[in-house]
Amino acid sequence: MRDGYAPGYAADAMSMMSSRRAAERAAFALPGLRPGMRILDLGCGPGSITAGIATAVAGCHIVAIDTEHGQTKLTRATTTRIKMSTVDTLTASAYALPLPDESVDAAFAHALIEHLAHPEIALRELHRVLAPGGTLAVAASDWSRAKIQPQTANVTAALRGHYLLRRRAGGDPNAGKHLAANVAAAGFTVTTTHTRHRQDMTYPELATYIETRLAAALTNPDTPPGDHAQLASAARSAWTWKKTKTGTFTQAWTELLATK
Repeated sequence: MRDGYAPGYAADAMSMMSSRRAAERAAFALPGLRPGMRILDLGCGPGSITAGIATAVAGCHIVAIDTEHGQTKLTRATTTRIKMSTVDTLTASAYALPLPDESVDAAFAHALIEHLAHPEIALRELHRVLAPGGTLAVAASDWSRAKIQPQTANVTAALRGHYLLRRRAGGDPNAGKHLAANVAAAGFTVTTTHTRHRQDMTYPELATYIETRLAAALTNPDTPPGDHAQLASAARSAWTWKKTKTGTFTQAWTELLATK
């Protein structure tokens, strides 16, 4: 999984990540990847995107890294049957990549930056391991531009609790908004940025997901006592929200390409 997840987020995140596909999530990066390239997939999760890249870019060599051993184990299982490319997996932190300087031709990261307490360190590490002229492809969510309709008072209250948990975990729910500035500060030259809206969950599924996380936080001894009142109110709002079956939710993703 990724550095910076709050306790309890990992299990739900894994189930969502298992449905990720490169044709959808890495479409902005694929045109710049070529056979023979050494590609870093940072925050690979269960390897569904990794497998898609390995299939789409035959003859490439992918290094898939995740901070959780269970996720790199899943990536190995997912990519073992793909013979057209080479995939190596490593369990390591995004803050200390076990790769030599300038050793990869392209670096890809999807849904990672928003969960990191120190994205600037991870981006500097990506700059270090990327070869001169290499390509960085990063996608990060931006809740400030998500489209949620209807956005009732209960939805707004539940989302405030959700954002509180994300920030308490060290992440930034609006990371996509700041992605270009952070990438440039790490030494890259940003070439393109694009905002894409995608339905990652349905409207009631989002409510259920948020209610589950809020309820877990209320029983977590590490949750600051001062947060309990807001989280309890937000959980009640999410419970009311999830009874509404009609609505739409599309997440905003900032997709960015940069060069070193």
